[in-house]
Amino acid sequence: MQLDFDSTRELPVMEQFYTIQGEGSYSGRPAYFIRLAGCDVGCVWCDVKESWDAGEHQIMQISKLVENVTETNTDFCVITGGEPAMYPLNTLIDALKSYGIETAIETSGCYPLLGDIDWYCFSPKKFKAPTDEAYTKANELKVVIAHPSDFEWAEGHAAKVSKDCQLFLQPEWSKQERFLPQIIDYIKSHPQWRVSLQTHKFMNIP
Repeated sequence: MQLDFDSTRELPVMEQFYTIQGEGSYSGRPAYFIRLAGCDVGCVWCDVKESWDAGEHQIMQISKLVENVTETNTDFCVITGGEPAMYPLNTLIDALKSYGIETAIETSGCYPLLGDIDWYCFSPKKFKAPTDEAYTKANELKVVIAHPSDFEWAEGHAAKVSKDCQLFLQPEWSKQERFLPQIIDYIKSHPQWRVSLQTHKFMNIP
């Protein structure tokens, strides 16, 4: 569905909330999440499939989003989706930074990022190839493990990111009992990787 909105002033938003980051490098840090609506990647195990159709969600003024963030005590905002890089994020990121708020994105890397983000979490998916830019921008590579072949697939992506990029393996939530022991064993043999868990689900928070 083609949406009619001015991306310099507005963005389609599924939800927004102040919580604790549950995954990856900043796990445990308080963060305001802005979940943008719209995604064409189509991960079969996606736990927010309701975000895929942007037409089902509200178009919000960026100024209102920023106001909502600054009304909390946070100094950190995570832009996620859906696939947030589908939209130009310059206006949103610049506005947040003007208030001293650090910004991060969680993206599949399928689209070039328009915006000077502070932290780029790259989570590649098999369903749509990432851009070359994703490998150069990635501060954090987070690969979801849902099949035994995913370990080799993860290494292929790790070989393309910078040496300073942090590497994480994360079990797909519904298969965690099966794959977490395998991830633990793998990381003990490949210590350049770390474990990422969806700790927010254990804490029963958004």
